[in-house]
Amino acid sequence: MPLQPTPTPEPQQTEVPPPNLPGIHGLLTLAVAVVVLTALYVGREVFLPMTLAILLAFVIAPFMELLRRWHLGRVPSVVLSMLVVMGILGSLGSVIGYQLAGLASDLPTYQVTVKQKMASLHDGALGRIPEMIRRIGNELERATTEPAKPAETPDAQAPAAPPEPAPLPVEVHEPDATPLELAQNILLPAIKPLATMGIVLVVLIFILLQREDLRDRMIRLFGSSDLHRTTVAMDDAARRLSRYFLMQLGLNASFGLFIAVGLWAIGVPSPILWGIFTMLMRFVPYIGSIIAAILPAALAAAVDPGWNMLILTLALFLISEPIMGHLIEPLVYGQSTGLSPFSVVVAAIFWTWLWGPIGLLIATPLTLCLVVLGRHVERLEFLDVLLGDRPALTPAENLYQRMLAGDPDEALESAELLLKDRSLTSYYDEVALAGLQLAANDASRGVLTGGQLDRVKGVIDALVADLSAHEDVEPEPQETKDEPVAPPQNAKPDIKQPAVAPEASASDRIGEKWKASGAVMCLAGRGPLDEAASEMLGQLLQKHGLGSQVVPYSSVSRSGIGALDATGIQMICISYLEISGTPAHLRYLLRRLRKRLPGVTILVGLWPAEEAILKDEALRAVVGADYYVTTLREAVVRSLEVATKQTQSAENPAPSPSEPPVKVRMLQAVPSGPSTAPAE
Repeated sequence: MPLQPTPTPEPQQTEVPPPNLPGIHGLLTLAVAVVVLTALYVGREVFLPMTLAILLAFVIAPFMELLRRWHLGRVPSVVLSMLVVMGILGSLGSVIGYQLAGLASDLPTYQVTVKQKMASLHDGALGRIPEMIRRIGNELERATTEPAKPAETPDAQAPAAPPEPAPLPVEVHEPDATPLELAQNILLPAIKPLATMGIVLVVLIFILLQREDLRDRMIRLFGSSDLHRTTVAMDDAARRLSRYFLMQLGLNASFGLFIAVGLWAIGVPSPILWGIFTMLMRFVPYIGSIIAAILPAALAAAVDPGWNMLILTLALFLISEPIMGHLIEPLVYGQSTGLSPFSVVVAAIFWTWLWGPIGLLIATPLTLCLVVLGRHVERLEFLDVLLGDRPALTPAENLYQRMLAGDPDEALESAELLLKDRSLTSYYDEVALAGLQLAANDASRGVLTGGQLDRVKGVIDALVADLSAHEDVEPEPQETKDEPVAPPQNAKPDIKQPAVAPEASASDRIGEKWKASGAVMCLAGRGPLDEAASEMLGQLLQKHGLGSQVVPYSSVSRSGIGALDATGIQMICISYLEISGTPAHLRYLLRRLRKRLPGVTILVGLWPAEEAILKDEALRAVVGADYYVTTLREAVVRSLEVATKQTQSAENPAPSPSEPPVKVRMLQAVPSGPSTAPAE
């Protein structure tokens, strides 16, 4: 019977799912954003005074709290605070008006100096530049224009055309303004700012009187499910913002005073006016100081017949502004203001477009308020992501990204920054191991190429080697009270446990055989990145007085375990970054190790803490390890405990068999813990 050919199976076509369309939640968010922007633009006459009142409330709140600590009531504190604010604003307005009046009366005297300088510039080299440009233009036009045709000779017999009559001049005279129109032209421009100021003061009074009630309403609106955390966050945010705005106002006022004194020493007229103007302009990021320097410089050029006053004025701003912006402000504010430089520029453009010049003045403090809300209110976290200065990736994700890029230098730089406020054990547990888990998960899914896997191994090996000189100690706590925005909970990995206590690794409690090289064998699992975790554990054990060696998985395979050098091994620590299901291979590995090294304590570190073996006591008993841990810190502590107990047992041997073993039977009756005691 002839054989029938086996039909070739048709290749299965994988259906590619269509791209995800924006859901109803995304569309609603977009609609809400459009409505909010439209409302802010259309209702700017209402929202702008309210925003100014809120920002002023942050500035006045510390002074009002000081008055309340002096046993003044709420209402007297608010009234006195408002009187002080109105007195300061009135004094500034009076000074500005007086300075402007004096400057306006002296302007005609400066016209002669300006005309003389313009004439000298016109007679000098600058005056010849327009003539040179005009000559060059004439030459170019003459070179490109064709020669004109000769004009025809007019007929002598033709009568001359009569001259056209000259047009009659027409003059338009507007009628003289009536007293009512004069009053309207003068008062109307002043009514709008006065009305805005009145609204600001009224809203400010109610905000100060109802501070706690408004806070409770915000808590109810954004975080009623966790009252404690939301209350602490709101109080902390208000305190930091008040402190920041008050420091900013103080620094800008000090800078304005310094500029006023400097201009007075140089001889520029109205120095107090330019000092106040400089103070206000410094609230505008990047370009505020430039705008503040233009007007005094122009006035200096108009006053002085020479150029010395102009040069000194420009030098005053060019020297003082970098010192204030790059030296004094970072020392006062702290290392971070909470805003990214790009967001400051974008915020200035956005608020200027939305609310005009006043929006430019309040752009930075208003954006800072939005960032604070984004860090403390979960629903508004996108504001912190868009406008804040914290990294978009978590430290573990950033480390994994640097691993994929093959950049050990940047990974080391990030590690050194994090090690300023955490121990080496904490960094390895919460950053390095977390980054390795991301890589191990991608490797198990098959999305990492061979080259990428090699780069990950190279970066983590270089990182562990570079951190070998770093001691595993708890650093001194660093306060961030000067920073206006507190770091969010997810900006830095939390220190779940402190570093291993120094008394736990006392050298006098550990025998010499545990200090010998290779006493603790750090065995890597069969995963591609398990050896990196073993290197971290081995380094930490050495820093705490235990001798260690890192052994690859191939050395304990069925074919290689016979050649394993078991001399001096007191304990075995096995590291797994990725293990799932029933770990049969782990059970057989432990069986081989028990046979090759009988009586040696075995510890298994399973860094993915959600694995089933850590939750199922029966499964742990079947596998057969003595201890199971989920962090490097637990592995170090457990290894030190085993080393201490065995050293004490060697120094104090057990009683002779003739003595009744009552105490031994009692110890055997004590049940072991679910995750730390040896398996039965």
